[in-house]
Amino acid sequence: MANKLITEIGLPKSIGHIFAARNIITAKDALSLTEFELMELLDVGLAQVKSSVALISEVTSPHYQTVQSLLEQRVQSEYLMGHLPTHLKGLDAALCGGLPFGALTELVGPSGIGKTQFCLKISLLAALPSCYGGLDGHVIYIDVESKFSSRRLIEIGINSFPEIFCLEGMAKEMAGRITVLRPGSLTEFTESLQKVKVSVLQHQVKLLIIDSMAALVSGEYEQGPQRQHPLAWHISFIKSLAEFSRIPVVMTNQVRSRVANQISRYIFQAESRELMVEDNTEKFDSCLVAALGIHWAHAVNIRLVLESRSGQRFIKVAKSPMSPPLAFPFHVTSMGIILLNDDGVEMEGSQINAIDHQGHSDIIYHGDER
Repeated sequence: MANKLITEIGLPKSIGHIFAARNIITAKDALSLTEFELMELLDVGLAQVKSSVALISEVTSPHYQTVQSLLEQRVQSEYLMGHLPTHLKGLDAALCGGLPFGALTELVGPSGIGKTQFCLKISLLAALPSCYGGLDGHVIYIDVESKFSSRRLIEIGINSFPEIFCLEGMAKEMAGRITVLRPGSLTEFTESLQKVKVSVLQHQVKLLIIDSMAALVSGEYEQGPQRQHPLAWHISFIKSLAEFSRIPVVMTNQVRSRVANQISRYIFQAESRELMVEDNTEKFDSCLVAALGIHWAHAVNIRLVLESRSGQRFIKVAKSPMSPPLAFPFHVTSMGIILLNDDGVEMEGSQINAIDHQGHSDIIYHGDER
């Protein structure tokens, strides 16, 4: 608004011509001078200067809004934006309907906790016909770690939606709506994103999943001074793609250790549990944090943390513009992830971003997952 032209302000023509003759073109030009400087430059009286400045200020200043009007705008915006329901009742309620369109949702947690299980389930939900509560669209699944299992996908579908998957040809049709890309390097991932952009524009793509982002830079990005985040361009590209295409983007992230000397190691790089011990007293998984650093954390709109405490898995809403920090206990079953309780427990302080990994087996098996 500071660059609004004086000619568009609505000043009386007589004074407007004087502003133009003195090369005061924009509102910023006028408001950058004091009233006495304007009097001298324009050669007009103080009353004319004050009335002109008041009108320029009124036109260019943002109009005030009440809390009620902001709330109404937000409700309308969320209605138009839409959500992808996860069919996890408590989580969907916390997120005002599910995973929001046009936003980046991150799943972060240790290996084997259930991140890929979550991704497989929402892939089906996006592909399901709208008459069954789905988005009736295509899904692009970028499988960086080669964890995608078509067998497991169908198993989740049959057990979660038996009335659909028992129909002849429906399982094949649903599977045909999910395109899997497996880039082997950061360069190939960059090329995959360009293909994704074309597909999103040309086809009915309703969901993009990237599993996982951290694996793309394992060994390349460790904690310490960095001139530029190795995924800076990719973060910006993905965020712009989500906002432009109005689709939900879900990305998984790994965890790393944070010990006293701040040496970090990705949990999926450890060769054995013995490597996770520091000075025989501090275990690797005693203090875990999300990988990829603070730049990445600021880029995501929603962060869901999957963790394990005393053998019980939890999914936490650690970052969300529409929900307080909540934790929901869950199990991984033949139907995928299911919540044990729809009433989330609100968290405080360090609990919000802490990632526990206690008493949890790293491997989840449901038959042959390949």
